[in-house]
Amino acid sequence: MGKGKLAAAIDQTREILGVPADYRIGIVPASDTGAVEMAMWSMLGARPATMVAWESFGAGWVTDVVKQLKIEAEVKTAEYGRIVDMASLDYDTDVVFTWNGTTSGVRVPNGDAIPADRAGLTICDATSAAFAQELPWDKLDVTTFSWQKVMGGEAAHGMLILSPRAVERLESYTPAWPLPKIFRMTKGGKLIEGIFKGETINTPSMLCVEDYLVALDWAREVGGLEGLKARADANAQAIWDFCDGRDWIANLAEDDATRSNTSVCLKFTDDRIADGAAFAKAVAKRLEKEGVALDIGAYRDAPAGLRIWCGATVETSDIEALLPWLDWAFHAEIAAQAEAA
Repeated sequence: MGKGKLAAAIDQTREILGVPADYRIGIVPASDTGAVEMAMWSMLGARPATMVAWESFGAGWVTDVVKQLKIEAEVKTAEYGRIVDMASLDYDTDVVFTWNGTTSGVRVPNGDAIPADRAGLTICDATSAAFAQELPWDKLDVTTFSWQKVMGGEAAHGMLILSPRAVERLESYTPAWPLPKIFRMTKGGKLIEGIFKGETINTPSMLCVEDYLVALDWAREVGGLEGLKARADANAQAIWDFCDGRDWIANLAEDDATRSNTSVCLKFTDDRIADGAAFAKAVAKRLEKEGVALDIGAYRDAPAGLRIWCGATVETSDIEALLPWLDWAFHAEIAAQAEAA
């Protein structure tokens, strides 16, 4: 029964996301982090790597590859609010990147820059993009996400999607370093197919699995991937429209084409703000005190501002109910700042 439930989760994920039939999908330990680490530790090192980072989680993958695995890598970075020029990368190397910057509010707009005839692998952390954005499977060799982001599920379980090229790498390359049991995907030079049929490496929480299956049922009810994308788009658009009508707040993303529709990050732009970090923290505190929003401040490594989750499980009416409170909190804090002066 347990394996059947896990297999159903894999099959329904394939159906909703439109994953090609010859791609493997596995349920793995340790959330999206575990899935990314499995891929990097198992596949990198066969050829040079290019590490791409424009926010904190991408920067974390850079640290793991350069300082822990000590792999020869070119590191390409961009400031918060921007992305690296994907067309400038060398795809004869293995390229590791996040599709959607959860802490910076930017995303890769499409896969057009990734060549079909690349020699290297593309390893994509898509945890805050899957189920809300279009992922070009023919351009992605390894794709990872967790159940907890767009689907609003439980943490701790990761999803690992492998292209045939990724499987070929696993079966033809053995890393120079030891691999922990939870990272091993081959035995005797062959892929352990069971991992991708619901025979997980370790025992997952079946309660969490059931919750994910319920979430997948709901996803079909709202129109599948197209319906999920539309819900996230509507949520983000409500915030963008709000920002367009005010001169004191703006999207952190500098290019409209790269604005995230799930993790919308905002910055305060009013000249009266003396200390940006303190101001943003005070606004977030006011909103929390009123029971309006929790943890709405920017991520700790990101520029000062606000971060609003707009994934598909959020109702646009709730976003719209939040927005007048942003007006209130901003003006209240401006007044408090003037009074203190």
